[in-house]
Amino acid sequence: MEGNKTSYESTDAYISTFPADVQEVLAELRQFIKELVPEAREKISYQMPTFDLHGNLVHFAAYKNHIGFYPAASGIEAFKEELAAYKGAKGSVQFPLGKPLPYELIGRIVAFRVAENIERAKRKSKK
Repeated sequence: MEGNKTSYESTDAYISTFPADVQEVLAELRQFIKELVPEAREKISYQMPTFDLHGNLVHFAAYKNHIGFYPAASGIEAFKEELAAYKGAKGSVQFPLGKPLPYELIGRIVAFRVAENIERAKRKSKK
């Protein structure tokens, strides 16, 4: 069964596999994060578009009915009250397709994760 798994080479390749309306949402989210963290590197991790800055920062993915956003467990925990309106799990949140993404909240979560990753990198470099 492992042979059936799709392997994406880039974020562009990932986004291109979705219908036009979903591609638009994914492209807007990608651009928003790029503008927030221009120094972050894009890659595919866990078969999802990922931004990396001193380690994985956030991942995002499209599904039938939602956009999955993965800011790690710490990113979910730090904003759990504001994220309570959405379905989610320990390290993820589901933003329903067909509704505007909460960019202001996403921006604060990304900023939190940037600060967290920079702090962790500083601690590692002191060792």
